[in-house]
Amino acid sequence: MSSYKEHRRGKALPPAIEKNDKLAYVLIFIVSIIVFAAVFFLKNVELKVNLGFDKHIFARLNALINTFVALFLLGALFAVKDKRYRTHKKLMLWAIAFSVLFLVSYICHHLFTGETAYGGSGLIKLVYYFILITHIVLAGIILPFILFTAYRGLTAEFHKHKKLARITWPLWFYVAVTGVIVYLMISPYYT
Repeated sequence: MSSYKEHRRGKALPPAIEKNDKLAYVLIFIVSIIVFAAVFFLKNVELKVNLGFDKHIFARLNALINTFVALFLLGALFAVKDKRYRTHKKLMLWAIAFSVLFLVSYICHHLFTGETAYGGSGLIKLVYYFILITHIVLAGIILPFILFTAYRGLTAEFHKHKKLARITWPLWFYVAVTGVIVYLMISPYYT
């Protein structure tokens, strides 16, 4: 086990998983397709069930989870810039875990509440739809980038990890932050 001083000096971490690109590509592709298909197909399904509580609790939970994801991402960025690689790794794994939690909560929200129409008008409506559309598009394509970036980090291929992270991190951060903004803008129109 490395000492705190070695860790602070930026000593690289050993691989956490064994490198197997072929298996990683297949698993990342399968997981990405399943998640995309589940979100796409379940988006238009609404279960008429009385849960006994406000169904929009899932939307509030989504915003809270996205807030935590954004904070984990920021913390991980500061940690890696300070060469605190163990902290960076832990924060990134927390960001992934919370993103999985978000996905479950997101699907629950749409299953139990259906779609909500935005009620604003004028310029604010254009701003809302711009944020919403960019959020949806980037959320739809970010998953394989996240998984490939994590894979490269966990196999200690730090050069490739860093190269991917320069694309993945800002997109993921944008998706997390705009998720909160979309919630704040649409929540007054929940019925």
